Amino acid sequence: MAKEVKLEIEKLPGVGAATAEKLLTAGYDTLLSIAVASPGEIVEAAGVSETAARKMIIAARDMLDMGFESGLDYLKKRQNIFKIKTPSENFNQLLGGGLEAGAITEAFGPYGSGKTQIGHTLAVMLQKHQEGAIVVYIDTENTFRPERIRQIAEANGLDPEKVLEHIKVAKAYNSDHQMLLAEKVEDLITKEKLPVKLLIVDSLTAHFRAEFVGRGTLAERQQKLNKHMHTLLKIADVHNVVVYVTNQVMAKPDVFFGDPTEAIGGNIVAHNSTFRIYLRKGRKDTRVAKLVDSPSLPDNETVFRITEKGIEDAI
Repeated sequence: MAKEVKLEIEKLPGVGAATAEKLLTAGYDTLLSIAVASPGEIVEAAGVSETAARKMIIAARDMLDMGFESGLDYLKKRQNIFKIKTPSENFNQLLGGGLEAGAITEAFGPYGSGKTQIGHTLAVMLQKHQEGAIVVYIDTENTFRPERIRQIAEANGLDPEKVLEHIKVAKAYNSDHQMLLAEKVEDLITKEKLPVKLLIVDSLTAHFRAEFVGRGTLAERQQKLNKHMHTLLKIADVHNVVVYVTNQVMAKPDVFFGDPTEAIGGNIVAHNSTFRIYLRKGRKDTRVAKLVDSPSLPDNETVFRITEKGIEDAI
């Protein structure tokens, strides 16, 4: 199989055996991975000029016929998309059956609204639906707790040791480190051949918010955040991965009526997220999840509780 791929890559203009080997080593092991890469990425991987890299990318796109396709063909492709369900049926229904692969689901809300608890629940429930699948958890606020994973796994009848074994955790210490870790996820999939099916970033904006203070840094922050979101979206789309990100909120001082809460990151995060869920505390020990943006589902809300199973319907 590897020999066939190498021969296919060698058909690209300016690609000989040595260049093909460099591309394969760097994780560009399909024509699609080359077709969706940027010229800069190919230059770095293969050591070729930018002009040569552009020719390779264009040729790969032509060979794959990456033009328009019918809605029916696209519908057939979407049949390969899977969803991760939580123990809360109401929460699953809010998202049309669970969190969808090939998309970014953003959960934003104040402290204690359940963002991280949903992430921990998803990390466990993936094993219930796809045994052996890998979760990558990028932790930016020291929120990952293996003890909580153990509790959720045991409550759902799963082996906690096996569940923890299939979670790859990395702490990000600044925004650049966070972006690098996201890029490394593709290496786990292409080079190490790990079956990564869930990527969690908790939280998405904490480092960006802390490092870029003041209006003078806003443009640079948004540019970096946009690049980061595009990396996450590419991983979701190309490798059929569920991407779940948590986001912080702030209060808008100019809102006098209604809820003044707004997610950090502005339109950059909003436009790059496929599904957006606003979380807040409800009555007693409940949490409210409100779907505020989706390409196919109506705005709706549901109530859930945080329990030893992760999240469950509020009775």
